Amino acid sequence: MKRGLNFIRRWGLAAWLILMAPPLSAQICNVDYKVQPLDTLFSIAQVHYGDHEKWALIYYANQDQLAGAFLQLKPGTSLHIPCEGGDTTPDATPLLQADAEMTLLTGGNYAPFTDRNWPGNGLVTELVNAALELAPQPVPYAIAWEDDWSKHLFPLLDNKTYDMGFPWLKPDCDSDPDHERCANFLFSEPLFLLPIMLFKASGSDFVFNSDDDIVGSTLCRPRGYFTHDLDRAGRRWLRDGKITLTQAESPEACFALLVAGKVDAVSVNLFLGAGKIVELGLRDQVEALERPLSEEGLHVIISKRHWRGTTFLYRLNAGLEALRASGRYKDIVSKHLEIFWQKLG
Repeated sequence: MKRGLNFIRRWGLAAWLILMAPPLSAQICNVDYKVQPLDTLFSIAQVHYGDHEKWALIYYANQDQLAGAFLQLKPGTSLHIPCEGGDTTPDATPLLQADAEMTLLTGGNYAPFTDRNWPGNGLVTELVNAALELAPQPVPYAIAWEDDWSKHLFPLLDNKTYDMGFPWLKPDCDSDPDHERCANFLFSEPLFLLPIMLFKASGSDFVFNSDDDIVGSTLCRPRGYFTHDLDRAGRRWLRDGKITLTQAESPEACFALLVAGKVDAVSVNLFLGAGKIVELGLRDQVEALERPLSEEGLHVIISKRHWRGTTFLYRLNAGLEALRASGRYKDIVSKHLEIFWQKLG
């Protein structure tokens, strides 16, 4: 996902994503196939889809038969060959094994990114699964769930109870190298770029066409949320007193202040903001500005003291690069964005 792409092209409505989805080529799919000697998921995918890189479609559709044996198939096993774009839901832990070489930690209640009630257990969960499938010399892994996010960094990841964790925002480590995440953890390449938006009251003359427009305004961002994007090089909005930042108790409190006319805009990520607008019944009162305030990456992290830290991150990063090159990255993201907008109604 290139940072220079136009915002609308990347973050438009689901209808745009559906229209932009690549057309399906002729496929031999929605059939049952009996595994032959010397077959692999790669060779079966090549025959049925014309592309061996689509082997994971078959794997996800046959979890029970293939768990723990995804690279070695037993002749005579019956596999269902799904069509692309079907409603096959990937399992959150497709290679889960008790003695997995690496275990990743995530948590719930963070839809659409990680949530056990979301299809595929979330957008980022599915991206992590897919990237590890395409990693060089893929190994079994497990995904553990802990819904108390306050335990993740310290102690669970810091003391290496689990190998890696996701999804985590990366602070501005160049400007703040002593930040606890920067000082203690290594970061993967971004799995997903998260647009941080400005939401204003409908009818307000507040605009954000350039950074100059923000000077003198009052923004609300929930207490405990990051602020490094407001003070990055070239901005220094907080340090130089160019804006007033109100830190309310919650996103809901920020939107209440907005509707009451006490702040000019609320600054949260696109998904949180859109969800709260619907949840609070503010569709006729609040709107998002088109230009994002910033973009923040969601990453996999690992302790700097982990003895295999660079190896595990290399494997994940290489798989993520292959995922993007294969086109599957776009398919996964488009699918989850479509689900998100549909859920908003």
